[in-house]
Amino acid sequence: MDNTIPSAFYHRPVLLDECIELLNIKPDGFYVDGTVGGGGHSSEILKRLGPGGKLLGIDRDEEALAAAEKRLSETGTGGEFSLVHGNFSRMAEFCGGRRPDGILLDIGVSSYQLDNAERGFSYRFDAPLDMRMDTGAGKSAVDVVNGYSREELTRVIRDYGEERYAAGIAAGIVRERERKPVETTGELAEIVKRSVPGKYLSGEGHPAKRTFQAIRIEVNDELGELEKAIGEAIELLNDGGRLVVITFHSLEDRIVKNRFREAQNPCTCPPDFPVCVCGKKPKGRILTPRPVTGSGAEIEENNRAHSAKVRAFERQRPEDRTEE
Repeated sequence: MDNTIPSAFYHRPVLLDECIELLNIKPDGFYVDGTVGGGGHSSEILKRLGPGGKLLGIDRDEEALAAAEKRLSETGTGGEFSLVHGNFSRMAEFCGGRRPDGILLDIGVSSYQLDNAERGFSYRFDAPLDMRMDTGAGKSAVDVVNGYSREELTRVIRDYGEERYAAGIAAGIVRERERKPVETTGELAEIVKRSVPGKYLSGEGHPAKRTFQAIRIEVNDELGELEKAIGEAIELLNDGGRLVVITFHSLEDRIVKNRFREAQNPCTCPPDFPVCVCGKKPKGRILTPRPVTGSGAEIEENNRAHSAKVRAFERQRPEDRTEE
């Protein structure tokens, strides 16, 4: 087995210090990194664990798990770690009845996945359309692009890419695939270029960026998995445990913000009711009224930090609960 780990896995993790501080790590605690990637955040968690401390790393990318295994094995610590292949939305199953003292989620695509042309995530390379975070999963980007109706493609590109020219791009894809299947990232990027107004081509960033983001989100059901995972993670946490989530675009951040608000104030009674009668109790408190963002220095050093936001939630402690 080749033990050489791609250099992309060794890039400094986004907002590392901020995430570690928000996790408030206890040396004998149990922590879950639901998106372990190459182990960047996990290695810093592991360094802070002593005897009795445990770390569980989860990822649906087997190449990432191989990198994490090597990196964490080289991390000096008194704690233990284990890795599992799967989606973070299944973390309750993977924890086997144990309640974490902290959970970290780093949402979205990794630098390695973007930089590895063979994975078919990026418009920067001409490669087979894929975009699956779990390469063993069924549906790939080529299935979406060639199998969805024009209306479905418009919805995906508009809703997940927040693309103003979604209808035109979807129509362009359908026209092209009637001639021949769209099979590569290069072909898709060219279709996008031909399907948007000329002024859009001279704008900031690549014109296909939003379309690629949208199709990737659809292929991996990223927003659905995130929506499901946030509520389950809060329920899973130990008393006083913390959930820390890093997002990279507004769709993800909105889900996290709203789910945290609902967990902090789940009451559904009309505002003019003098007392709560719905019986729904707070699960805990939001630790970040405003999202934490990268410093100017980090943004300059790490492009991924430019759009990164961190939000954190603390599970209610027994002493904070009111009498029923």
